[in-house]
Amino acid sequence: MTKKSAPNWLGYIGLALGVLLIGYLVSQFELEKAWERISSIGYLSVVILLPFLCLHVVETYSWLQLFPGKIRKISFVKLLKIQIIAETVSMTIPAGMPIGESLRPFLCRRYMDIPVPTAVASVAIRKLMLGAIQGLYTLVGAIAGFSFLQSVSSLMLGFEGLGFILAGSGVVVFVAFMLFILLLLNGGAAQKIHGFLMLIPFRKVKDRLLEMESGFRETDQELKVIREMSPGKLVMVMLYYLVAWFMLATESYIILRLLGVDITFFQVLAIDTALSMLRAVFFFIPSGLGVQEIGYLAFFRVLGIQDAVIAGEAFVLVRRFKEIIWYSFGYLIMFLSGVHLRDAEQVRIVES
Repeated sequence: MTKKSAPNWLGYIGLALGVLLIGYLVSQFELEKAWERISSIGYLSVVILLPFLCLHVVETYSWLQLFPGKIRKISFVKLLKIQIIAETVSMTIPAGMPIGESLRPFLCRRYMDIPVPTAVASVAIRKLMLGAIQGLYTLVGAIAGFSFLQSVSSLMLGFEGLGFILAGSGVVVFVAFMLFILLLLNGGAAQKIHGFLMLIPFRKVKDRLLEMESGFRETDQELKVIREMSPGKLVMVMLYYLVAWFMLATESYIILRLLGVDITFFQVLAIDTALSMLRAVFFFIPSGLGVQEIGYLAFFRVLGIQDAVIAGEAFVLVRRFKEIIWYSFGYLIMFLSGVHLRDAEQVRIVES
């Protein structure tokens, strides 16, 4: 019982911390001036929604490539719907990542009759690829904005080393996740996990694991199919995921330019990669509430941006409002599709 409730408590603590941080920051905002800056964008504000849409489209296409060719033609629209639902749940529910990821094979089975082991294999590789690409994205951002990161490092950390820290972190994350991918595709990974879980000294758990043994075996077979994909195709899939990651920096750059902030794309890329790693550290806070805002405001101040405080406040408000729109749309799709939060909870209980 404790094992199931611990992630929930961590998630709720993260949510409470995020809400407190956001509440404090907003209480310090000069909302009238920030709103004046936001209202100056006008009808071009619609453009702000596009990078996030592109991110989902590219991620869905990348995920589609990880399904074996023997599966009948998979509907891109249905897979995109599953992508949006799963991402919405992952980013808005306390400790929602395990629930959102569990929903993917569940919904693949429900809407496209894809065997669960096949979907699980694709989701597992997809998740590891995203981790590896986050490392590569961080490395690229650190290299592209190295001089900028080094110049602001003293003001932010008290020493010149932020560029090296980010580059090193990117390399470590990329190598670690690539090793995980190689281990998973090396054969028998799922059955080894099953064997390890069988060491748990509880009769009911062992009985449940014995019932699921064939599923673990089938998952290994599906992973074997992915392993037989050409290296060129796997590299291309990873490059697609890198493009998806770049949509985050593109979105931030578009918002800042529309707000009239004089900043280069490489500076935005460097800031975004730094805060993406920071957000990963505070994974238990839904959508990095408060953490990213503090990070952006700190970077804007040391950059010496004109009206840095007002620009930063406007940027933070626009970005969060964009998320409200997209996640509201995600929940609308979710409920119109007959998916409910209790389905996600049931999936998590079964998998735990």
